[in-house]
Amino acid sequence: MTQVKCTRGPRAIVPFAMHELAICQALLRQLEELVTRHGASGVRSVTVQIGVLSGVEPSLLATAFCVARAGGCARRAELIVEALPARIRCRACGAEAPAAPERLCCSMCGAGDTQLLSGDELLLRQVELSVREAVPTCAIPAAAH
Repeated sequence: MTQVKCTRGPRAIVPFAMHELAICQALLRQLEELVTRHGASGVRSVTVQIGVLSGVEPSLLATAFCVARAGGCARRAELIVEALPARIRCRACGAEAPAAPERLCCSMCGAGDTQLLSGDELLLRQVELSVREAVPTCAIPAAAH
């Protein structure tokens, strides 16, 4: 699990991929909807799961998140990234096993005819919202004359 803390401001010049920026923009739209739906004041943390074969680079996603969140409901949110390993099922022998991203062959029989069971996901796993504090109202007695 990787926790990301942005140490530079949103104006910092940092390299990130357009792919990861587009993902962050879509993620932020989902977060805005959740904040509105639940009457929250903002987002405290966001946990995403990224499969090793998803095509998403976690460090680039983290950098893009730091830039994209500026000024929005997640401007102070912490991004937590959990890596998901690849798992395959062999169509020849039926074995299920973890697999290295560069070697998706069956570890039991060596067959190359396998089905990817997991590892290509990009999932929004958890969101922690900030709740608006209710401002207590109190009656102020009228001044006695």
